[in-house]
Amino acid sequence: MRRAFKRWIARTFNTWRAPAANALLDWSEDGGEALRMRFDGLGPTDTVLDFGGFEGDWAAKLHDAHGCRVHVFEPHPAFVDRLRARFSGNDAIVIHPFAVGSADGTLPLSDDGDASSALSGRGTVEGMMRAAAKVMADLPEPRFAVAKINIEGGEYDLLPALIKAGALPRIDRLQVQFHLYERDHLEARADLVRRIEATHAPDWSYPFVWEQWTRRDA
Repeated sequence: MRRAFKRWIARTFNTWRAPAANALLDWSEDGGEALRMRFDGLGPTDTVLDFGGFEGDWAAKLHDAHGCRVHVFEPHPAFVDRLRARFSGNDAIVIHPFAVGSADGTLPLSDDGDASSALSGRGTVEGMMRAAAKVMADLPEPRFAVAKINIEGGEYDLLPALIKAGALPRIDRLQVQFHLYERDHLEARADLVRRIEATHAPDWSYPFVWEQWTRRDA
């Protein structure tokens, strides 16, 4: 039955989107959301990076569960205001009101809640972006226990910039949600996975849903 449903998904939707549809089914069956929030060994002395903070739920869960320090990066002005209000007085959660990518600049964003993106929809809100090399150089911590990336397609700009800046070896665990907005993203993801795995070993993978890697010498 499950295989028949997968074949129906592949026939019903664009065939190049089938990997994402199949992975989403596997994710649901395997209880992927619990897997995604499992960070054994994380503690109060650790710092994590949250690229794509939205309203701060992920940052709050990690801080509440483990006491860790969190750098939250979010370019959408409305979400920045909510993050600042939510974490006011909590010095362990630091809000950075910009996206991180290959270069400094402005970012036209769609206004679609947690799906707000510079790649999907029409840009109606303007955010700021800062170059990954500068951002990582300015962060004082020598290493980060976790980096989570969920930035609605911006990962295809951010990850190459982090790799070029030599920042991946500072990250123990890397968790990414790749997005499949166009056919070219299939090869773009495959290329980035190859580059990530030069320094990080795969923990688990649900392509275009969530994936995680651990630094090989961690």
